[in-house]
Parts: sequence; structure tokens; C-alpha cells
Amino acid sequence: MAAVTALILHYLHILEADALIGLMLLLLALLLLHDLRREHQQARISERIERTEAAVLKMQTALLPPDAVLVGPSKLRAVSAQFAGRAVGEMLWFNVCVLMFRPQALFDALLRPAIENPRVTVIQFILDESEKERWRDEVLPKVKSCTGGEKVRQPIWCKLHESVSFIRAETEPDGTAEVLLSFWGEPFMARTTERDVPRYLFHVQSHSELVTRLGELERSYRFGQ
Repeated sequence: MAAVTALILHYLHILEADALIGLMLLLLALLLLHDLRREHQQARISERIERTEAAVLKMQTALLPPDAVLVGPSKLRAVSAQFAGRAVGEMLWFNVCVLMFRPQALFDALLRPAIENPRVTVIQFILDESEKERWRDEVLPKVKSCTGGEKVRQPIWCKLHESVSFIRAETEPDGTAEVLLSFWGEPFMARTTERDVPRYLFHVQSHSELVTRLGELERSYRFGQ
């Protein structure tokens, strides 16, 4: 509007050309400053929007339950005992190290709670054929001394070529399957001169697709013999 007014005044010979040019330059400068300020505001708004989107995404991710929870050495026995205490129906032990049951304390912490849980009806091991003698000498006598030892079935002997070791069971209160998953070798198992002892494991939650995949792995050995 100021520019139009200045042009009209110039055509009416009220405003000189030099004054008109000066006024035009001033108006152009004000317009440029306005555009720069608007661009700065838009950049700040865009930055705030991006930060807000990132915060919302982080909150959404935090609300989703994790597929697996890492359990360290300090909580290993407590989590294993709690898992065995919540188990119902059949409990499967796949490719575990039999020698870890040699110390009575480890047997009492890891396997005895499952054997003496009245809601567990069957305990099935799938083991490598190389573990037969150790099973007979180290585990079976301890199993027979437990109340409910008869629920431990004869292991399914296979030639296992897997690096995974897991315990699977349906758990209370909803009866969905969960898994305690570990891997052979460091850092998940501590190697000693006689045996591999679990050091870290993953508590795989019931909603994880990994539970289904491990179930398929189990069945390939159980029924593929």
C-alpha cells in the first residue's frame, strides 16, 4: 500500500523521483527483513515439530513391552526359580549342559523347583547324545531323590548342532509360553575346566515371535528323529 501511494504521489508530481527511489529501497529492505524473520520462525517451528515427533516416537517405543529381558549373573538363580515356580503343564529343556547339575546347589536352584512344582506335569529334556553318561551319573540320581521325580521323562537323544540352549514352559496366570534362552560359549556361559555354567540369559516374553521360532526348532528335533 505504501508503494502504491508513493507511485500515485509521483505521478501527481508531488513526490520527486529521488525520494520515490529511496522510499522503494526502504520498502524493499523492510520486505526482505520480514521474509528473513518469517523464514527463521518457520525453521524454529519445523525444529520444534521434529523434536515433538521424536519425543512421541520415543514414548510409543517405551510403551511397547520388550520381546526379551536380559538377566545377569546376580539375578540368574532368582529368575530361574521364579520361572520354574510359575510353570504349568509340560516344561522343555533343550540342549542344556548336564554338567551344570553336578553341584547340588545348582541342581537345587535350577531343576528341583520345576520337579517339585505340582502344576508341572511333564519335564522333557532334548539333549545331545554325548550327554548320556553324564545324565545317568550326575542327574538321574538327584532327580529320583526329588518329590515328583517321576515326571522327568527319559531324554530325547539327538545329534545337536545348535548354539542355543533354552527352557520353555507355559506360565501362570495366562498359560502362554515363555522361554529362558542362552547361548553356548562366552559371554553367555562361563567356561570352567569341567563344565559350562550359564552366566547370562534372555527371558523371552510370550508375545515375542522368538517363542514360536524356538518351538519350531524343538519340534524339528523331537519329531525328526
